Amino acid sequence: MDATRQIYWNVSQVWAMYALLLPTASVAGYGVYRRWSRWRRGRPAARFDRPWERVRLVLKHALAQRRTARERYAGLFHLLISYGFVVLTMATTVVALDADFGTAIMRGRFYLYFQSFVVDLFGALVMLGVSMAAARRYVRRPRKLVHTDEAALILAAVFLICLQGFLVEGWRIAATNDPWGAWSPFGNLVARASRRLMSVETMRGAHAFAWWFHLVTSFAFLAWLPYTKMAHVLTAPLNIYAANLAPIGAALKRIDFEQTESFGVNSLAGFTWKDLLDLDACTECGRCTAVCPAHAVGKELSPRDIILQLRDLARKADGETGRGGDRGTEAVSLNVTPSPRHPVTPSMSSPIIGAVPATSPVPLWQCTTCAACVEACPVFIEQMPKIVDMRRFLVMEEAEFPDSMQEAVMSLERRGHPFSGTQATRLDWAEGLNVRTGSDVKDAEVLLWVGCGGALIERNQKVTRATAQLLEQAGVKFAVLGREEKCSGDPARRIGNEFLFEQLARENVANLNRHNVRKVVTACPHCFNTFRNEYPAYGGAFEVFHHSEYLARLVGEGRLKPLPDSGKKITFHDPCYLGRQNGVYEAPRALVQISTRGGAVEMPRARSNSFCCGGGGGMSFVDEPPDKRVNQERAREALETGADVLAVGCPFCMTMLEDGVNARKGDRDMKVLDVAELLWEVSQPKTD
Repeated sequence: MDATRQIYWNVSQVWAMYALLLPTASVAGYGVYRRWSRWRRGRPAARFDRPWERVRLVLKHALAQRRTARERYAGLFHLLISYGFVVLTMATTVVALDADFGTAIMRGRFYLYFQSFVVDLFGALVMLGVSMAAARRYVRRPRKLVHTDEAALILAAVFLICLQGFLVEGWRIAATNDPWGAWSPFGNLVARASRRLMSVETMRGAHAFAWWFHLVTSFAFLAWLPYTKMAHVLTAPLNIYAANLAPIGAALKRIDFEQTESFGVNSLAGFTWKDLLDLDACTECGRCTAVCPAHAVGKELSPRDIILQLRDLARKADGETGRGGDRGTEAVSLNVTPSPRHPVTPSMSSPIIGAVPATSPVPLWQCTTCAACVEACPVFIEQMPKIVDMRRFLVMEEAEFPDSMQEAVMSLERRGHPFSGTQATRLDWAEGLNVRTGSDVKDAEVLLWVGCGGALIERNQKVTRATAQLLEQAGVKFAVLGREEKCSGDPARRIGNEFLFEQLARENVANLNRHNVRKVVTACPHCFNTFRNEYPAYGGAFEVFHHSEYLARLVGEGRLKPLPDSGKKITFHDPCYLGRQNGVYEAPRALVQISTRGGAVEMPRARSNSFCCGGGGGMSFVDEPPDKRVNQERAREALETGADVLAVGCPFCMTMLEDGVNARKGDRDMKVLDVAELLWEVSQPKTD
């Protein structure tokens, strides 16, 4: 006799199940439709190109859950719950095929190994995962989580559904003396306990009631799912599929100034459909806010709350009622008091800046555009570009942004650089060096793009000199633009003045093309990112290297022959625009290793998890409160490594971290040096 079981044992009026299925599917389908119709109201976005890359991304991050697993405990219980549900869904499908289509799959070894043992095991793992999630949420209570009644109901519902399944299975095994019951270990435990406590007749009655209650509970959960955060089982894979495939540094959208009537975003309708999908894909995990440098030092900015509060506005615009519950310290209280700026009943066209606490101007101007939030999100939500979109509205439509940023923008407009008070010139750093400029650029092997920080900030002029001297020593025929060089436009774009950025971009690209420049080396990751990811849209087809990449190549080719003799311990700070946003991690570390015999030590937050210096997004031009300075938090972390030198690869990082170290070092003597300075120290001929 083949191992199997009767599907509808002890159950009558099975037709009622199919009758309940129709309203369940209708309610759930309507919930999905409402979300889809809301996304359709967003602006176009090309997110369906390169389908195979997108499928691989879904397999890696939706199925394998690579980003989710970065947090071991949370990743583990999420895997238990999600994979458990996959197996339970497969088992239910097998039952349906057997019952409705007579496929006779539930037979023999397949029934014993999969339909009994594996399904039982994964059902128990789901309950374990739910228990772990509940312990984390209600015992440990990490601040980054959003605490709502809905979350508690979801966990309780999932646990109850699985428990009901085991009760139904156990009472069937006990009442029928199922010879294959031992293959369902957890159901068999229920059976053994029930035989001691209940008669067969009582078990039959309990089984029938529990079967129908299990059905109704499961159908109710499925109907409810699209209206809750559990909808991420649908929205998250779609959001991952529609992710930005370019480097994070290429995430900002262009504005068509000839076609667009308003600049920036101040309504939900101003976002793309992908932006609106982001709002529904959020799982409320809080990882974005947990890695936000501004939030870490006590500022108001919370990327998580921006997404959740915009989502609440979108739901209110669709006529959905809000969800109750404690949302933690950053409460989502909608500011919908009657005013021309904030209508009582928000719509997709209603203003969003200042409509909720998270999108008020103060937190928007605290963002360093480091994109730690984007990189940390397990479902690939793009928080930082939305912040820049809203900044654009404040800058180009309202002319409302911090005074010090306004000074930087005015200096960019008038002088071609953001440092309004400097008296330095573009070539002061080259005094005493035989540096080619002007007409020599056309014949050069590479163009050394110095950047505003490298040319006009005295401390960074030493870095530029070291880079130029290393290129000269290696026999590289290079040139600089000198007085022809203007800002790449990165500060203007991140602050929100897209019009000024585009003007600078077009001027720079035209100038470089006129000089027939094809290869660019720069010590500034912000310029590197602009040349690499943003200038191609304006006709700038350049091969771009960060100076650490090019110098490491010269060492590898034998054109530079350093002789390390330092026993100093060095720690390296990953610039956000070099590492996280463009994936360059190894080259600067190679220079650190070349420069010392004392060894390199990593900070706890390094590589893609690096903590920002606090200077990006125009924040280097802002005087922050003394007790809320991002650079001091990063300096503290560097000092705690015990290193003698903090190595950097960015002029903004140099300025911010030198200030931070000086404020925090106490009696310690830590130097802040660029990787080019380290290499130059060990590349000069030694004298007795």
